[in-house]
Amino acid sequence: MGGMAEETTVELPPLSLPPISRAALALFAGASGDHNPIHIDLDNARSAGFDDVFAHGMLSMAYLGRLLTGWMPQSALRSFSVRFVAITPVHGRPTCTGEVTGIEDVDGERRAHLDLAVVLADGTVTLRGDAVVAVPPDFPARAADTAG
Repeated sequence: MGGMAEETTVELPPLSLPPISRAALALFAGASGDHNPIHIDLDNARSAGFDDVFAHGMLSMAYLGRLLTGWMPQSALRSFSVRFVAITPVHGRPTCTGEVTGIEDVDGERRAHLDLAVVLADGTVTLRGDAVVAVPPDFPARAADTAG
């Protein structure tokens, strides 16, 4: 494994999402198998001390995955991890962001290291993460081509 060969900063095009709806939460619960009532039942959320239901953390992680795979093919993803730092309330408007912070060569493959975040319209960061993605040999010179 090689050390970080280059430091660079390339921003991925942000992924702006519609407000989180109750319907989206119910659909995600069904798709993910996470039927924790705190995400879909107002009475349950209030009894737990919240004003309303809120998004599953894994929904926000899925949105970050969508940001990554919209930038590079899924087959290029080498690692992806997140840390949940705040809840995403129902009606919150998440935007996913990513920034390449360095590039290294590993076993003949060029890899970009990324810092990731999900940020609400009010500036609240709900998720922080990182990823490693295989990139073309001439990256970041081709960054403009792969960013759109």
